[in-house]
Amino acid sequence: MDREVLMLHLRQAFEGTPAERRTVARAAGDLADSGAFERDFDAELTADVLLEHLADAPGGGPAERWNWWMGALEASHGGYREFRITAWAE
Repeated sequence: MDREVLMLHLRQAFEGTPAERRTVARAAGDLADSGAFERDFDAELTADVLLEHLADAPGGGPAERWNWWMGALEASHGGYREFRITAWAE
C-alpha cells in the first residue's frame, strides 16, 4: 500500500490534519503488512478498499473513521485492536 497516495485520498475524502492522515496511513500500512485483512477476507487491503470502509463510518475525521472500522473488524474477527489509533502528534 502506497502510504503517500493513501494520505492524498484521505485528505480528499475526509479532510483531517496532516498528522492524522499520516497516522492513519501508517496504521493502514501496518495492517496491510500484517496480512490479517487478506487472511480474513481473502482480499488485498488497498486504498480504494480502505476508503470504501471508512466511508461507511457514521462520521468524523480519518482517525475516528479508522477506529470505527477497526472496532467493527475486532468485533467480527478479533485481532484488530492493535491497529487502533490512540493519538497522533500535531
